[in-house]
Amino acid sequence: MAAPPKPTPHPLLAKYLAELAVNPLRTKMYTLGVLQFLQEVLATHLSGTPSPPVPKDAPFYTKALSKAKIDSKALKMAAYGFFISAPLGHTLVGLLQKAFAGKTSTAAKVGQILASNLIVAPIQISVYLASMAVINGAKTKEEVIRTVKGGFMNVMRLTWMTSPLTLVVAQKYLSPELWVPFFNFVQFVLGTYFNTKLKQARLAKAKKEEEEKRED
Repeated sequence: MAAPPKPTPHPLLAKYLAELAVNPLRTKMYTLGVLQFLQEVLATHLSGTPSPPVPKDAPFYTKALSKAKIDSKALKMAAYGFFISAPLGHTLVGLLQKAFAGKTSTAAKVGQILASNLIVAPIQISVYLASMAVINGAKTKEEVIRTVKGGFMNVMRLTWMTSPLTLVVAQKYLSPELWVPFFNFVQFVLGTYFNTKLKQARLAKAKKEEEEKRED
């Protein structure tokens, strides 16, 4: 009995994978730039964060950007995804895949998960937190270091909870060329969720502080 034919990917996905194969770094840079931008804008909408006030005589495009909640931070996040996150991830994940290429044993799969969580993830998290510190206004090296130290273990614990499962799914069900879009999708969903929660927490804190001032 002949084996059933493999399902063909959607034409857009096929085109994306073809471009990823020909120009991997450039494609990842554009992808993460767009996803980081959308993640910030979407989280701002979902959290209910109000847009900054715009003067009545402001140009139409300024009002449109404000209504869409597109601000300087969204553009900075796009730059982070394009110039930092994508090249770093391309290099680290590429080295990881190269180290375990052709190895399908259980020991190799476990080794890949351990290497991802104990070597790749800490580097990416440190760079991410340092970048977020700068984007959020850190001016000195001490402020950046304080941000990295303060958030490292929280993000690391989250990574240890989600990354092994994500990698196991990729190892078991996806061909290697689909790993990049799959990881990007998972990171986009999780990043949007936690960014939304963080913004909501900040709004709640600001509201509480405002109420306490009124009581005083």
